[in-house]
Amino acid sequence: MPASMADSSADLAFRRVRLARALLSDRTLPADPAHFPARVSFGLPALDEALQGGLARGALHEFHAIEGADAAAAGGLMLALARRAAETRPIVLVRQDFLERETGALYPAGLPELGFDPARLVVVRARDVVSLLQAGVEAARCPALGAVLLEFWGDHRAFDLTSSRRLALAAQDSALPILMMRVAAPATPSAATTRWQVRPGLSRALEARAPGPPCFRLRLLKHRQGLDLREWCVEWNRDRAVFESRHAGPAAQNYRHDRPQSGGASLSRAVPALPADRDPADERADSGLRQAG
Repeated sequence: MPASMADSSADLAFRRVRLARALLSDRTLPADPAHFPARVSFGLPALDEALQGGLARGALHEFHAIEGADAAAAGGLMLALARRAAETRPIVLVRQDFLERETGALYPAGLPELGFDPARLVVVRARDVVSLLQAGVEAARCPALGAVLLEFWGDHRAFDLTSSRRLALAAQDSALPILMMRVAAPATPSAATTRWQVRPGLSRALEARAPGPPCFRLRLLKHRQGLDLREWCVEWNRDRAVFESRHAGPAAQNYRHDRPQSGGASLSRAVPALPADRDPADERADSGLRQAG
């Protein structure tokens, strides 16, 4: 059921009240987040073991898309992780307007392709990074949620140690994961527990050369428990809602120069993990997404 919230220019108290009203209008809510596991697993034993069980739930995690072309992969990865973290609870996604103009809006028909129910997603459009960060803190304080996603473009002074610490504390207090995508931005000091670089991998070809499951190349850049830099190539299994290992040669190889092995095991180019559409007005009216702004 679509619901509306205050846009990014509204004061924080009003936004929080409207957010709670939109979410709590649902007839039923699952168990309290405190009953969830302390970590969000990827569902891939080797990856979860390396991360000592997965991503800390009540924490801030950064996902970097070095170029705009990588944003679809990073966004798709975060949605898949949010699905695992939230189970059946609603999820809030706060997107910067400029990012939407540069990379395209969410394509609702693509969400079920990830095994994601669009009706569970509350979308907040923020005019600037300051509003985005404030909305993220307010969303993280709402106990009805299962996860909070933030997406913005470029390097901004508004995102610093202080603002990231505020997000991390809100996540810790509510036991909710905050997943943040930064596009075309350098890695800067922050209170994030982990920092990742995400790129699209080569999708395996199915029958008639149809794209296979979305593939992601992950590089762990930072872990507060001192884990070394590591890389994985994984696929998302939407039916099982888990990540699976994809053995695609040296992990450090740049995907833009990858080529299919003999026999055509892979497609000839990277396939975005999440479809996007720059003019989604026709779909938005009946998409089921909860739109704000």
